Parts: sequence; C-alpha cells; structure tokens
Amino acid sequence: MQYNRILLKLSGESLMGEQKYGIDTRCLESYARQIHEIAEMGIQIGIVIGGGNIFRGLSGTNKGFDRVKGDSMGMLATVINSLALSSALDNEGCKNKVLTAIRMEPIGEFYSKACRDTSKKQRASQTLYLKSGHVTIISGGTGNPYFTTDTASSLRAIEIEADAMFKGTRVDGIYTADPEKDPTATKFDKITYDEIYNRGLKVMDLTATTMCKENHLPTQWSGSAAGYL
Repeated sequence: MQYNRILLKLSGESLMGEQKYGIDTRCLESYARQIHEIAEMGIQIGIVIGGGNIFRGLSGTNKGFDRVKGDSMGMLATVINSLALSSALDNEGCKNKVLTAIRMEPIGEFYSKACRDTSKKQRASQTLYLKSGHVTIISGGTGNPYFTTDTASSLRAIEIEADAMFKGTRVDGIYTADPEKDPTATKFDKITYDEIYNRGLKVMDLTATTMCKENHLPTQWSGSAAGYL
C-alpha cells in the first residue's frame, strides 16, 4: 500500500541503542538517514518521540515525584529527543520543523490543531510544513499530564490525517508477551485492536488503542509488515 502521509512514533528507549541511558548518536544518525530516504520518496512524515531514555513520568511517581511534575519532566524529555533528531536531520540535509505542544518559543513553534490562541494562518502553516516536504516533529506529548506519548502519537496521527501510524520500538512486531523477557513469546503476523485489548497486550496504552480503533487508523510496528492492524 502506498502512503501519502504517515505518523512515525519512536520510543525514547529506541534512541538508546546499546546504551542504558540517553542518546546513542549512531542510532540517531541511522534514524535520520532512513527518515530522509522516506521523505525523498515524497511521503509526508510527522514524528512523535517518547522520552523514556531520559525520564518517564509514571516511573518517577514510584520514586517520590509528584505525578503532574513528573509528567511535565517527561514531556520536556521528548523535546530534548526531538531537538536531537532535528539536528541529525539537519546534518542529512533533510528539511524539518520542531513543534511543541507547550509554548516554548524559540525552541519550537507552538503546535495546535484547533486552539483559540492559535491563528488560522499558524494552524494552516503547520499542515503546509508537511505538504512542503518538511519532516514535522511534534514534541511535548499531548501537553497534558496523565497521557502517554502513545496517546499523543495516536492523537497527532488523527489530527494530521495520516494514512497510517508506524511505531518504532526495540521489538520488531507484536508478540504474545515481551520477547525481551519471555523467550517463548511468538510474533503475530496480523492482529486487530480488539485482540490487543482482549489479550491484554501492552503494546500501547488503552487510550491510544481505542483512539486508533475508533478512527480506523492502521498501525505498523518497527516499519515492518508484521503487526499491521
């Protein structure tokens, strides 16, 4: 199937490579090259990146952080990762734009599909970035606490009217269990959102899964045919 516009969700952990924390520059450069190649094919690309390689808000609550403050820290971590990817794309000569769900100009332009404080001209320009071939990185999650970047990526994919969402993680598809923990886990060639819910698979949070199902948004994992919904 030929896609015109896609939303790529990258987990923060996928940027670590073989490291246990932070950003592996070789991994980052590899992502930038692949994204540039896809963009040169004429496919419009929106990107949402997680922040788990730096700080994950939910896990922070187990260490004494206030949930709202922890989630705010996690949102800032996604901005750091987005700027890093933007820099790597610059080095590849790939046009790109960083948008933020929380106002923090001049770090990034404020993203809003329909916000009272955002002019029609600005909302239109954000779509024009995609149409003009800019890889558009939407950072800061949803801009609200208690929502994961899985939910943010599903929301952004729906808002930009993407043909499909691609989810790049450390695992190459959807399995019956976490293959990094369970060597007996087997991979699905194809699975529905209802099956994900009924089996209790932790591939996305329930909010993201429901949004994708209700808006008929197909999803692929790690850019492979496996996991197509």
